[in-house]
Amino acid sequence: MITILDVYRGESLNGARRWSDLHPQERRRRAVEAAQYLDGVVLWTLTEAHTLLYGSAGGALSPRTARAYREGVIRFVKHAEHSGVSLIRPERDAGPLYARTLEAQGLAPSSVRVYLAAARALFKALRWAEVTAIDPFSDTTAAKDKTAAWDKRQPYSEEEVQVLLETSSLRDRTLILLCAHGGLRIMEALALTWADLQADALIVRHGKGGKGRRVTCSNTLLTALEDWCEVDGTPDGLIIGASQTAARERLRALCKRADVPYRGWHAFRHYAGTRLAARTSLENAARHLGHASIETTRVYAKWADRSLKDELARW
Repeated sequence: MITILDVYRGESLNGARRWSDLHPQERRRRAVEAAQYLDGVVLWTLTEAHTLLYGSAGGALSPRTARAYREGVIRFVKHAEHSGVSLIRPERDAGPLYARTLEAQGLAPSSVRVYLAAARALFKALRWAEVTAIDPFSDTTAAKDKTAAWDKRQPYSEEEVQVLLETSSLRDRTLILLCAHGGLRIMEALALTWADLQADALIVRHGKGGKGRRVTCSNTLLTALEDWCEVDGTPDGLIIGASQTAARERLRALCKRADVPYRGWHAFRHYAGTRLAARTSLENAARHLGHASIETTRVYAKWADRSLKDELARW
């Protein structure tokens, strides 16, 4: 079965070939023209081609990352037009000034980092095309985020998850459990097919960074999947499907109906990590969530400490 991800990667590879197949002089001519006229669309195709060919993710560059980089490239091109920044002969201070401009606009540190990463990718592509030899972002860093990591990963509480499950339809209940019990990211949950369900586990084939993993299902999740399969199951078809935008809107409406604060789908994954860290171990939480390093999982210990306090208060 051909997925949206397969189509995206095929189109991206064709775009990369169009740039790489050009004679170096012709590639430079086209890139110089785009840089001179600040053609954001062409500059993005150049950046995407270079990132696909030489980036650390290679062919596993996700559509989500590509969209973020595209938005970042377009944003920097508009900034260059407004501020008189030359893409061919940029001042060495252009990078730090852009970072400070983004921060002055009140953007979150995480957003600033993404926009700077996109700008860096643009100038790597421009150097590949021999448009410029200058990298104004080589020493540019975003301001440190003063918000603690665990404060940005607030999970839904156990009571909130229960209310949402009781209020939701069978379809939404299944999706919530995929994230809250399976610990899946929303993009992973939406991409699952019935063929990925094997006995008591799910095979995640397109995880973050293109990594796959095997996820053990809870009994509650298995029951929900069985009930949903009876209603909507088709061989090799998507279990849930739909877009992330549609899923976010459905959850937002569900939270409003259930009188639960909306924290997005990722807060269910945080719920899974926090619950496992509190009731089993960080090692189990890391394995279940597919973290490469337990240090990534350690943030859940902070919320687990709070869960322990709340639990003891009820004794």
